[in-house]
Amino acid sequence: MIRHTPDGYHPVVDQLHDLSPTPHPIPVIGLLGAPGSGKSAVAQVLSDLGCAVIDADRLAREALGEDEVKAALRSWWGPDVIGPSGEVDRASVSRIVFDQPAELKRLESLTHPIVNRQRQEKRLAFFTRPDVHAVVEDCPLLLEAGLDHGCDVLIFVDAGLAVRQKRVRQTRGWSASELARRESRQWPLDMKRHSADYVVRNGAGHEELRQQVSSVLSQIRQRFKAGIADQAESKVTRGE
Repeated sequence: MIRHTPDGYHPVVDQLHDLSPTPHPIPVIGLLGAPGSGKSAVAQVLSDLGCAVIDADRLAREALGEDEVKAALRSWWGPDVIGPSGEVDRASVSRIVFDQPAELKRLESLTHPIVNRQRQEKRLAFFTRPDVHAVVEDCPLLLEAGLDHGCDVLIFVDAGLAVRQKRVRQTRGWSASELARRESRQWPLDMKRHSADYVVRNGAGHEELRQQVSSVLSQIRQRFKAGIADQAESKVTRGE
């Protein structure tokens, strides 16, 4: 397999994902990167290019809106986790679970089945649409949750530390120490990069990012189609 680096897409050998054979009718692309790297920006570009994006953060927010989830959280952690509007106070929940692994695991055992069901329903719906070129998994903890095993190809979104610090300060109000604290709970960036089939750099403006992503998507689709053709030829050769 070829991994394409951001500096002119110089090929290097990689033995990760093989797009042939695959159980999917179209490629499933997983996005990797640190907080503030711009995975959502890449997901938006892919959406603009005809891909369907599954936003894990949105699915998680929707799961917190389920009545049974709100009831469970209230019984576990008291009425303060429910805001004045009757919805879950996500900031309050985050404070509870961030430094308490047991509580985080309990929350995940409640919400993950809902999120996974919604994810599978969306995938199946997208697979049937002729206008969708690929399905994109935009999940902050793709590797940590093991969701990479359900992807055909992985893209690492690269951005320098100073860029990421500026982005999260502007968009999330995080300090540099808060970013470092959250990154420490994820896989190291070099492991994420090594796991990826393609790398795009998100630090020089939207147009350059779009060009990179468009090139990568084109290559993924070409490889996927070639893999399907090879699979079909192999079946003919075996007389299936």
